[in-house]
Amino acid sequence: MTGQSEPEGPENEETLLPEALRNLLIVDDDQRFCDRLARAMERRGFAVQTAYNVADGLALARRLAPRYAVVDLRLDDGSGLEVVQALREARDDARVIVLTGYGNIATAVAAVKAGATDYLPKPADADQVEAALLERGEALPPPPCNPMSADRVRWEHIQRVYEQCDRNVSETARRLRMHRRTLQRILAKYAPRN
Repeated sequence: MTGQSEPEGPENEETLLPEALRNLLIVDDDQRFCDRLARAMERRGFAVQTAYNVADGLALARRLAPRYAVVDLRLDDGSGLEVVQALREARDDARVIVLTGYGNIATAVAAVKAGATDYLPKPADADQVEAALLERGEALPPPPCNPMSADRVRWEHIQRVYEQCDRNVSETARRLRMHRRTLQRILAKYAPRN
């Protein structure tokens, strides 16, 4: 995919770069999310390529050596950290953002050690991704206007693990270290509101 539209958002030196210097690789196994983010980033002036697995992400990282990348930490065929390392080897100044539904200190440290520039929890929107990609200072970004509630974050995490366990309640309960009946009650409820 390539974007031809004018960049949106705040102007800085990065938004004024030619499109050839705003090439972006997005690697995520959630194809709908990946394609939606790709379209949004194209509207912001990025030339976007997408991959849905580690193998394709590695091939594109080595062939294109993009300046920017957004990589999901957990992919169906392996770890997104492999792609992060390949991106860093292909281009020293690459800005790599790791997205994950597994927001914890250990994975953040692993992502940064592998060469990631920043770390965002899923679901991240295009504005957050663009801000992280173009951020050059050391200051922390402002807090989100409408952050997810703690109940919603918990529910999202449980749903993700449930899907990764092929919707097997017993296996999900074992991995989450919770009683099977408790998990069944949680899964029967609707998502909490933010």
